[in-house]
Parts: sequence; structure tokens; C-alpha cells
Amino acid sequence: MKTFKVLAALLSYPELELTEAVDELEQALDGEKLLSRGDRRALDALFTALRDEDLLELQEQYVGLFDRVRSLSLHLFEHVHGESRDRGQAMVDLKQVYQSHGLALASNELPDFLPAFLEYLSFVPVREAQELLVDSAHILEILGARLKKRGSPYSAVLYALVTLSGAKLTPTVVDESEIRKEDDPATIDKVWEEEPAFGGKPKPAEVSVIQFYKGAAR
Repeated sequence: MKTFKVLAALLSYPELELTEAVDELEQALDGEKLLSRGDRRALDALFTALRDEDLLELQEQYVGLFDRVRSLSLHLFEHVHGESRDRGQAMVDLKQVYQSHGLALASNELPDFLPAFLEYLSFVPVREAQELLVDSAHILEILGARLKKRGSPYSAVLYALVTLSGAKLTPTVVDESEIRKEDDPATIDKVWEEEPAFGGKPKPAEVSVIQFYKGAAR
């Protein structure tokens, strides 16, 4: 499905090729009509930014969000496993699932990177893709809420994915103090040394996220 490829591209590090392809990406979404009208309109702000803003500024904004702030990491297993040994095995298994469907990752790309996962979803039937999104929907919703609190247009991509999953979730409320803590240089290194970005052991509802690669193998 082209929609998942487009959303994967929108969550990728902005390069010149991406900014030059904005019109094509919009046309792909409009042609496939997989997104709801509201989710499609919400993406306009991100498309406008990619079309009009300076590339270096776009890249700095991307790094400032997804590479600098751990709670905004686009690596799904980071939010469940942290840096534990379990994450390594989960990624090995997920990579094998990708390979079984002919998806080859770049040498520097980890399997749990959300754009890579969305690229994989574009290879499978829509219903199967939605089932896999359900497994990670609560992570996507929280990421969307955190990005929205920061006023980032990237939030629209995460919310669109939650809608596509069909999951019924309680909206996440993000406290302003959480944002201030994440942006405090004195706490950044400490946060990255802590356990999973969502904190503590996974709750029972998160077990499917830990093992969603097994569902993909079916």
C-alpha cells in the first residue's frame, strides 16, 4: 500500500529527495484514499513545512525531536525493552521477518525503526497491516500526543497511524513539566541511561508490542 510508504517517508530524516517529492507523496495519499479526511488534512502542515522550510532547519528539527529526546524515539523496541538483551533478539527476529518478504534494510538501519516497520506494512494486505498496527497503537498514540504538545506537525503522522489501526485508546495527556524535563540539557544523558522510554516493566497490554514481530511471521 502506497499510504504506508508515504507515512514511512514522512517519518524519515528529511533529505532533498524527500522535499522535492512532496507533491508526489500528497498525490499518492489522495489517490489511495486510505486515510480519513481529517487525518489527511492534518498532514497538510507537515507537507507545507517540507515544501517551504529550509532543508537544514528541517534536519535540525528532526534531530532535535527524534534523536535527542528519548521519549520521542522512533525505535519501537526502545519504548519497551530499552537497552536490554531482549531488544537485541527481538530485532534479529523482526529482521528475519522483513527478509522473508523481500525487504532489505540499509546497513545502518535497525529493524524496530518505525519507518522500516511501515515499509514492511506496505508489503502485506491492509487487514494484516492494521492488525500489526494495533499491537503498537498505544506507543504511536503516546508519541503523537508528545509531539502535539510540542506543536510538531509530525504528530499528524502518528495519529493517522492510530486511526488506521482501528484501536480505541484513551487520549494521552502530556504534562508541560515532562516537556521541560526532556529539554533540560542537564537531564538528557541521565534519561538515556534509564530503562525503557515509557518506564518500568511492560504492562500486560504491552506484551503484544514486545512480540509483534511474531504476529508478522504468521
